[in-house]
Amino acid sequence: MPPSIDPSDEDDSSSRVRQQQESTIVNSSSDPASADINGEIHYPPMGFGKHKPKMLLMGLKRSGKSSISSVVFRKMAPQDTLFLEATTTIHKESMQSFMDFQIWDMPGQIDYLDGSFDVDSIFTGVGGIVWVIDAQDNYMEPIGRVTDTILQLTELYPEIKYSVFIHKTDSLTEDYREDTIRDIMQKTSDELFDNGLENPPVSFHATSIYDHSIFEAFSKVIQGLVPQLPTYEALLNTVAATCRFQKVYIIDVMSKVYIASDSSPADTDAYELCCDYVNAIMDLSDMYGWDRKQQQAPDARTRDICTHTAESMVSSVRNHTLYLREINAFLALIGVSTEPKFQQEKAMVDFNVQTFQDTMIQVLDRS
Repeated sequence: MPPSIDPSDEDDSSSRVRQQQESTIVNSSSDPASADINGEIHYPPMGFGKHKPKMLLMGLKRSGKSSISSVVFRKMAPQDTLFLEATTTIHKESMQSFMDFQIWDMPGQIDYLDGSFDVDSIFTGVGGIVWVIDAQDNYMEPIGRVTDTILQLTELYPEIKYSVFIHKTDSLTEDYREDTIRDIMQKTSDELFDNGLENPPVSFHATSIYDHSIFEAFSKVIQGLVPQLPTYEALLNTVAATCRFQKVYIIDVMSKVYIASDSSPADTDAYELCCDYVNAIMDLSDMYGWDRKQQQAPDARTRDICTHTAESMVSSVRNHTLYLREINAFLALIGVSTEPKFQQEKAMVDFNVQTFQDTMIQVLDRS
């Protein structure tokens, strides 16, 4: 990886670089490892080879599993989930994104470990289990179910990672919300410890489909399935330092979950800005993007534009500048900066990010 250049070393000539003030995006397909972001979801899988994990959504009936899946992976508006029917059979959904994986929405009224089911056919190949607990309901029964599931599966499938979503916390008062989250975490951990399971691979997340907490929680879950995560984080730390980003993410543009970020403390406000930015970009792409595999660029000017990787920048968003650069058809780097001279230094930022993109594509190709 070539050495990065610090933006502070740039001279005044960079101010003549064309500035992108509007949230627009330019597409390119000249590199076989890079494709256009045009709003389509049917792209060939790329980046993770044969690593195709399976994720299970489990929990009691009406806990919110189907709503979560619909909002995160099918872009359904949260208010529309009120009309979803209860899940009565295992609903399997294949996700073609930066890596191929399946989401299995499991009916909550069935105990899959009671001996009447083929456990191997359900749990073989599972990378992670998300157990959804309704924080507004009596949570003693789901705590018992999730601990029984973890205890029975840990010996048979030690590679499975578990996440507990303490769901529907948005309508709870702040004090009651914190008490509920703490109580569920404590009771679950105590139950596992009492049964001899120390330091279980379980993470807890407070979630709601009406804010960005569900996307952030799923980001942490997906990161557990990405074997190259330490490499991505190290690369992003270098980008953040050289470009002076406050926070930088690699985001899946279809679901808005981020597969990696730099190691600086989590910034919920910055992530919300990035999610809204991706929504705006994808909406514009739906209207103005096109499939370059089937359509020739109409004129020389457009062909010249298309030689560049898709990118966008917008400034003065709550005193932040947002910078986006696509990595491939599914992933984009988004950096958040509060530097007042970011636009003047954009030329060097472009160079650093291009270096990162080239390295990232090599990592993906070897995965």
